[in-house]
Amino acid sequence: MDMVRDLASKKAAVIFTKSSCFMCHSIKALFYELGASPAVHELDQDANGKDMEFALQRLGCNPSVPAVFIGGKYIGSAKDIISLHVDGSLKEKLIEAKAIWL
Repeated sequence: MDMVRDLASKKAAVIFTKSSCFMCHSIKALFYELGASPAVHELDQDANGKDMEFALQRLGCNPSVPAVFIGGKYIGSAKDIISLHVDGSLKEKLIEAKAIWL
């Protein structure tokens, strides 16, 4: 769990994904569209990917990917991120964390 927390706190926006996950691709595209450049950790391409996936599940990430952290805090999965985007608060969170600037 410490590895996931450490990675999640190293950058303003962090997304744990799998390369085969279409929702992960959509969430990454949304962040890029908003002007953010998140750290992306592809669990299926990382030697520690399985351990990180189990750690994400223990942190309450269900499903385990995509798991989005902003400002070092777990924000949610794809459903949560889309809801935040629709109500306008995703952009606010990214601005507060200095992941994007106006």
